[in-house]
Amino acid sequence: MIVENISNRPGRRVHVVQGEHYVTDDPEITLTTILGSCVAVCLWDPQRGVGGMNHFLLPEGKAEGANEGRRYGAFAMELLINELLRMGARRENMQAKLFGGARMFSGLSDVGASNAAFAERFLRDEGIPVVGTSLGGFGARRIQFWPVSGRAQQKTVTDTNELKEVAKPRAPAPLPVAEGAVELF
Repeated sequence: MIVENISNRPGRRVHVVQGEHYVTDDPEITLTTILGSCVAVCLWDPQRGVGGMNHFLLPEGKAEGANEGRRYGAFAMELLINELLRMGARRENMQAKLFGGARMFSGLSDVGASNAAFAERFLRDEGIPVVGTSLGGFGARRIQFWPVSGRAQQKTVTDTNELKEVAKPRAPAPLPVAEGAVELF
């Protein structure tokens, strides 16, 4: 968890990784994250000029301790909302934008859809309006969020070189090297 109440560092970027959240009232901070099946909730109070983002891995689960609990949606949402309230946000003014929840692997359960459904249901139950979403699909997203204004930007992430590498056949593995030698790859 990171909480800031600063205004003297222009143009800073803060990357929010899985299981973290970040809250600030600094108009110069941009929050970023990269999502696949995970979901990021961008939440802000436009009247108070404070906002934040979380990034969770699964909607619910059993966690041993607070640090592991941050991976789960229910805990991540409570942390984000409570930090915003501590910084002066008012629940009735909060607005949300949701990102992520992609189906990254076929043949496995659709964790992304579960994450997206959880986030939408949680915010509906809390009475917090969702004013923008980009949920589902099959690809990763890079998100930028300006927490004071509520502005958000998304770019899809596609690594075409990686796709080509997977598609072409691989050469056979080399024979083991002489004793004592180390090969790093």
